[in-house]
Amino acid sequence: MGLVFVVPFVQRVFNLSSGLTMVSAVIVLIIMTLPTIISVSETSINSVDKSYLEAAYSLGVRKEYALFTIIIPAAKSGIMAAVQLGIGRAIGETMAVIMVAGNIPQMPSMLKPVRFLTTAIVTEMSYATEQTRGVLIGIGLVLFVFIFIINSVFRFLIKKAGMIHG
Repeated sequence: MGLVFVVPFVQRVFNLSSGLTMVSAVIVLIIMTLPTIISVSETSINSVDKSYLEAAYSLGVRKEYALFTIIIPAAKSGIMAAVQLGIGRAIGETMAVIMVAGNIPQMPSMLKPVRFLTTAIVTEMSYATEQTRGVLIGIGLVLFVFIFIINSVFRFLIKKAGMIHG
């Protein structure tokens, strides 16, 4: 889908010689992660006790108001988990990014071909020398720290919102 639709679209819109850019990769990652985020969020929203909605209706509250002020705040932890899963999936996605980002090691730019960190590990590990293998393991460590920071930020936000204790 990325090569057939997204890459030519980006090429036409930005008038580029090639649509293999970071913009293409971002669009493909958004398309790939949205189903996960939507599905988990929907499950979280549907698991909210129906008595909340019934109580709101009995007080004469409109459906939209009840949804945004009662149901979504009650499902906030599940929605945050959905976003966290989506971000984790986007960071770990490699093969789609290899195909639509251009896979050229150069300084990143939104409208030029780029190579992502996960892509560098996948494409170079098979023929890496000892020194290069150390660099690739370092890239893996950077990715690990990056994911750890993202998870810590989400945990802090969830804790600050009072959704978990401890």
